[in-house]
Amino acid sequence: MKIALSVIFVIIAIALTVIVLLQEGKSQGLGSIAGMADTYWGRNKGRSMEGTLEKFTKFAAVLFVVLALVLNLL
Repeated sequence: MKIALSVIFVIIAIALTVIVLLQEGKSQGLGSIAGMADTYWGRNKGRSMEGTLEKFTKFAAVLFVVLALVLNLL
């Protein structure tokens, strides 16, 4: 069982790395201060590709930490 969890752990680590690298940078410059960042994509971020990547990142990170704890206890 420990070998199977280790393989899943490595797959999640690789997937998490790829998901993070696919995301865009958060540098919006001075436009975010003036309120210019309120565009169509900013308002509908949850339905965009960026929003989907953020959801997968959170899910994979939680799964990564849980598996790390389980593997440490075994």
